[in-house]
Amino acid sequence: MVLYHCGVIFLEYLNFKTLIILCPLLFFAGFVDSIGGGGGLISLPAFLFAGLPVHTAIGTNKLQSTFGTFISTFRFIRHGYVSFKLIIPSIITAFIGSALGSRLTLFFSEKQLSYIMIVVLPISALLVLNKKLFNVDLEQKITYNRKTYITTSISSLIIGCYDGFYGPGTGTFLILAFTILAKMNAVSANANAKVINLTTNFASLIVFLLSGKTIMALGLIGALFNMAGNYVGSGFVIADAQKIMRPVIIFVLLLLTIKIIGGF
Repeated sequence: MVLYHCGVIFLEYLNFKTLIILCPLLFFAGFVDSIGGGGGLISLPAFLFAGLPVHTAIGTNKLQSTFGTFISTFRFIRHGYVSFKLIIPSIITAFIGSALGSRLTLFFSEKQLSYIMIVVLPISALLVLNKKLFNVDLEQKITYNRKTYITTSISSLIIGCYDGFYGPGTGTFLILAFTILAKMNAVSANANAKVINLTTNFASLIVFLLSGKTIMALGLIGALFNMAGNYVGSGFVIADAQKIMRPVIIFVLLLLTIKIIGGF
């Protein structure tokens, strides 16, 4: 029954109009996400604009974004920017945080969290604009000490909780936390944040697949364009993080601010 339902939705929404809307936007979402996080702020509205029901749009978006995040993560791993020694404890805490966040949604509304975000977003923007705090020194290596492990683990726990509770901008906040608090350079912060984000995306995808809220074929088509955007974008980060990461993160924070204010 679930497969039949998904098949009906797939036939209803897979048409030229849907694809002409989705494909360019999903490429751009992948490009933005690979550089500064926050691609979901573009891709999810794209699925909704194409006419998909809300839960189906979320589930299908998770499918394509998981593939896209995997591509940029793989490229960062191949270039040696991911520190598995550091990130494994953070993966565990991110899982725990995401699970707790999902449970918290039963007690809090999206509106209540929006009030908090209205305060957090301007602060985040100021941190990114402060060159002394936002580390772009690519020659600086990760310091493996207790403070770094605790900082990355706690950041992953808190932001993982946010991802389970609300979600938009998770990748951006991970990059900010790893750069400003853990003192990673821009590329290392992005690369390690991608591993965390890939983990939370995959966990969410399982839930939506089991719930029958994912259109597999449409999600896979979207994944091709998202993967292409992620591949191109991660190349820009590796080549010139200093010039491109800060403006893209500011752009994502602006999108998130507009989205939250528009919800009031």
